[in-house]
Amino acid sequence: MRKEDLKCKRDSWQVSSLSLRDAHSCIKLDQIALKGLWSKQQWEKELSDSKRLCIGVFDSSNLIAFCCSWIVIDELHLTAIAVHPLHRRLGLGKVLLSNLFQKASTQSCKRATLEVESSNRAALALYQSCGFITAGCRHNYYKNGSDALIQWRSLGF
Repeated sequence: MRKEDLKCKRDSWQVSSLSLRDAHSCIKLDQIALKGLWSKQQWEKELSDSKRLCIGVFDSSNLIAFCCSWIVIDELHLTAIAVHPLHRRLGLGKVLLSNLFQKASTQSCKRATLEVESSNRAALALYQSCGFITAGCRHNYYKNGSDALIQWRSLGF
């Protein structure tokens, strides 16, 4: 993709909070990007619970990326992040996380945490570029037996 095309594409992105009305789009993108991480019921809970922050990036009316998190006291726990395969490597992950961190800060969150598969190089690179550091490991965390790295980041701006 040429730089001019990328600039035009970014100009058409709209970042917004997700709600229950976006459930169908979230489920559809979840199937494409994450192979069905959550059920319909899990999505409905995620999108309707006031202690959860969910943000999406839309291109026209199409959801092309999302991230979801829980607020636990003063910590933001990232639960899912996905970008449609046709829109990867365009900076959407950083856009999502930046917006999520700003929203979390307004709700008195001081730190953010997540688990990431130890072999997921693309995600590890994204999280490192956003200031996360590895603080521990959960062995055999995922269904396939892989380890999860526990990462943390301060939300002090």
